[in-house]
Amino acid sequence: MKKIYDITIIGAGPVGLYTAFFAHIRNAKVKIIESLEEVGGQPKHLYGEKMIFDIPAYPSINGNNLTQKLLDQVNLFEKDLSLGEEVLDLSPNEDGIYIIKTNKDSYYSKTVIIAAGNGAFQPRKLEIDNANHFENHSLHYIVKKPENFKHQRVAVCGGGDSAVDWALTLEPIAEEVYLIHRRENFRALESSVSKLHASTVKVLTPYKILELAGKEHQIESLKLQQVKSKELEELELDQLIVNYGFSNSLGHIKDWGLKLSRNQIEVSSLMETNLPGVFAVGDIADYPGKVKIIAAGFGEALLAVNQALHFIDPNYRPSPLHSSTIFEGEFND
Repeated sequence: MKKIYDITIIGAGPVGLYTAFFAHIRNAKVKIIESLEEVGGQPKHLYGEKMIFDIPAYPSINGNNLTQKLLDQVNLFEKDLSLGEEVLDLSPNEDGIYIIKTNKDSYYSKTVIIAAGNGAFQPRKLEIDNANHFENHSLHYIVKKPENFKHQRVAVCGGGDSAVDWALTLEPIAEEVYLIHRRENFRALESSVSKLHASTVKVLTPYKILELAGKEHQIESLKLQQVKSKELEELELDQLIVNYGFSNSLGHIKDWGLKLSRNQIEVSSLMETNLPGVFAVGDIADYPGKVKIIAAGFGEALLAVNQALHFIDPNYRPSPLHSSTIFEGEFND
């Protein structure tokens, strides 16, 4: 007979991992399914070395270390984790138990919490004729090792948090850092923009890239155009980082009968979707007043787990939780 889980979590990014940890604290039988071969989601796979500034108690922490800390929490319990499995279908049987079909197996669960982040993601590329000639050499969409930019002249393109954060991260490493944005104002957090203007990063706004020039796979210069005046400028550099965001796809999730809005799942204030016993947390969840940061997703995880257990047993009332005594005696610090 197949094992029936209390809660199955789809997605093992930061919010999915924390959801699993809290569900274990509530003594639920938990299953985690992740389509990638490693946990950690976008912070691990796309921003492993990028500093993150919105995690409580950490002034800054990079994606790799955040993932490891969250995994350490989950590892306090015996976890049931399937990696490299994409969920293809989600549907209840006649008893109301959800059958979760993946590309490798089928699982049974009383409730489901979707923590799939932004779904499948691909970087939005620089639309210049010869850009693909320099990709993965001197044109980068993902930065894995900041030390590779040591003593280099680097230009970062974009106006969001990622672009501003990478410019600031590389400032003490690279020889020169330029930040190019096609608009005058940035979309990044106000505090990050203030740090940017106080830094040595050379800000070029509003400019757009017209041409890339170089030999073999090495960029040597950019031709820029001032958006308003149309004046042209040439910028000599060694490396180009493009942070234009990512195009996301919900994949099979859009076929599960969930109420969607702009590639997100609509949920109630208790993280409930329109499907009974199915909840959504993190970036994939949408509700009025949504704040799309990891810390907000952690709070959503607590609500979803408690509501999932209440769905299983309407008489369930969560006992007062004193986290300082959960593992009393196991740690000395």
